[in-house]
Amino acid sequence: VQLQASGGGLVQAGNSLILSCAASESTFSAYSVAWFRQAPGKERVFVAQISWVSRVTYYADSVKGRFTISRDKADNTVYLQMNSLKPEDTAVYYCAARRLGYGLLDTQLSYDYWGQGTQVTVSS
Repeated sequence: VQLQASGGGLVQAGNSLILSCAASESTFSAYSVAWFRQAPGKERVFVAQISWVSRVTYYADSVKGRFTISRDKADNTVYLQMNSLKPEDTAVYYCAARRLGYGLLDTQLSYDYWGQGTQVTVSS
C-alpha cells in the first residue's frame, strides 16, 4: 500500500488546515488509518486514528475537540481537519495504515505502511 500525504502549509494560529492521505489500495476500507506528528527534536507521536470497523475514531488529548479524522465515501482517502491551530501543532504530519486492527492503535509499531509526511507550520 502506498500512502500520499498532502495539505500541509504555513498558517497563523487560530486558523485551519485539512490534511489528506490518499491510498493506492482498492480495499483501503479494510485498513485502520492514523495520523502521527513529529516536531523538531521530538519523537513522533500519535494524533488521531480512524478504525476500519464502523469508522470509530480516537484522538490524542492534545488535539481532542480541535481535530477531526474522517474517510471519504469511497474510502480511498483519509482526512485530518485541523481547527484552532496552535504554534505547538507545528510538526511534520505522517499518515499510517494497517490492515484491519481493533481498538486504539496509538503506537508506530501498530502500522505497516507510512506516507512521506507533510509539514504543518503554525505561526503565532
